[in-house]
Amino acid sequence: MRYLLDSHAHTIASGHAYNTIYEMAQAAAEKGLELLALTEHSMRMPGTCHEYYFMNLKVLPRRMFGIEVLFGTEVNIMDYDGGLDMEQSLLAKMDVVVASLHTPCIRPGTREENTRACIEAMKNQYVNILGHPDDGRYPLDYEAVVRAAKEQHVLIELNNSSLNPVGVRLNALENDRELLRWCRAYGAPVIVNSDAHCAADVGSRQYAEPLLAELDFPEELVVNRSVDEYKKYINRFTALK
Repeated sequence: MRYLLDSHAHTIASGHAYNTIYEMAQAAAEKGLELLALTEHSMRMPGTCHEYYFMNLKVLPRRMFGIEVLFGTEVNIMDYDGGLDMEQSLLAKMDVVVASLHTPCIRPGTREENTRACIEAMKNQYVNILGHPDDGRYPLDYEAVVRAAKEQHVLIELNNSSLNPVGVRLNALENDRELLRWCRAYGAPVIVNSDAHCAADVGSRQYAEPLLAELDFPEELVVNRSVDEYKKYINRFTALK
């Protein structure tokens, strides 16, 4: 399968990444992608950009180096009721929104609490992707999460960075195996994202792609195969859920 897009990456604006918008876009073009979404950490992540940064994304060109570039956020899930750290009015202006659990923003809860947090976050009409749900520090009921993602028209992320053997997310490989099995069972689409924090990692899938092959995961459930399919799930291109 040819992978045409990467929908989760960060620039220096996120505070702990290392390249500029143009450097990331150029790397995506050089790697043969057709689309890159830059999703800076939302405001409660230490060191990230101010809300004014997100308010001004409208000024940026959506084509660079011959590819399409989208701008959005990786918003933080802040509580077990799915509260997010960006106002609805600003979320509505994002091209794409990834919602994730991060330790600086919410302490790991019980399996039931973490699951409720993710499911309630996905009910937000502007959330398009559930980010790295494979982090074992936040145990989840994967069947319930996948079922909710399917119902809410939200993509489940297979995060390449999570699977890096030197990464901090616990038991990601084991968790992703279970997650993908439930995605297959429910026909829930996934998106393979790099979670790149430097230009060298844009479009990376060296850990995720072998896992998909191991599980013989259906290509038709991987939205990276088609920009048009991806756009069915993204704020900028689809009617609100």
